[in-house]
Amino acid sequence: MAKLNQAETIAFSKIYSLGASRGDVTVTNDDIAGPINSSDEWIRQRTGIVTRMRASKDRSLMDMAVEASNEAIQKAGIKPSEIEAVIFSTITHPYQTPSAAALLAELVGANPAPAFDISAACAGYCYGIAQADSLVRSGTAKYVLVVGGEKLSDFVDPTDRSISFLLGDGAGAAIVGPSDSPGISKSVWGSDGSKWEAVGMTGSLLDFRDGKGSWPTLVQEGQSVFRWAVWEMVKVAKEALEVAGVKPEELSALVTHQANERIIDEMAKQLALPDSVVVAKDIITTGNTSAASIPLAMHALLAEGRIKSGDLALQIGFGAGLAYGAQVVVVP
Repeated sequence: MAKLNQAETIAFSKIYSLGASRGDVTVTNDDIAGPINSSDEWIRQRTGIVTRMRASKDRSLMDMAVEASNEAIQKAGIKPSEIEAVIFSTITHPYQTPSAAALLAELVGANPAPAFDISAACAGYCYGIAQADSLVRSGTAKYVLVVGGEKLSDFVDPTDRSISFLLGDGAGAAIVGPSDSPGISKSVWGSDGSKWEAVGMTGSLLDFRDGKGSWPTLVQEGQSVFRWAVWEMVKVAKEALEVAGVKPEELSALVTHQANERIIDEMAKQLALPDSVVVAKDIITTGNTSAASIPLAMHALLAEGRIKSGDLALQIGFGAGLAYGAQVVVVP
């Protein structure tokens, strides 16, 4: 019987670099308060958001993804042709098929790398890192490009008070590759389909086609999502720390999905993080960017000098599905 060859496994992986691209239009609370009969003060109190960055009509999701990816590739010190897999986490690619990842691979020079999209909304980036970690350590791919990107402004209703006023646009990218020491902990991830309708769309594309509804936009059950995020996701965060073998005081940063400042503050409180741990709050100026929010927030902390390469950060994403994912990573 012939002997079957399998890929040689690798012990460890790490994030080599990050790239970021934000929307080019600053949208203030006053700009959006009128249609939802609200105010700058109310929005700040309920969400912590002061501005959100949105992309102009001529700036596409792919434009932002390419920009973020090119930065990550350059900082990683690798050639685009060395990328052996491309993962794009997004819910706002305007085509059902082909994938956004396949086009991104072509545009950044990674063709013919295998490429696929992930639809896990605000948990998408953590899902991507989990998959990249597995691809690298299994020997299936040496370097993996992971992108979380959204142009959520294409799917908002200016009169919606549940979620639309939170949302911004952007893309964050990471290069994952082999390491001599552990750089990405075991991921804690999952979903709760019993709450499938808690965050989603106002209707389907079939409804829109058949004249049964308007263009689908995002909507959420705010209170139930808030309670789930605050109480259930803290359990996931604690489990991620436990499986990583890391104590809260050993962290340098907590980088959650930038959903709402109140959720972020409550999670930090329940984790009993010391003052030495930086809590990312990119939401204040960027808004909620779904799959892009974690890499954008970590990129900002690095750019501001609030964390440094080699630090430990807990990242946790949670959102529509309801889906969630978390891991402790070494900051690139």
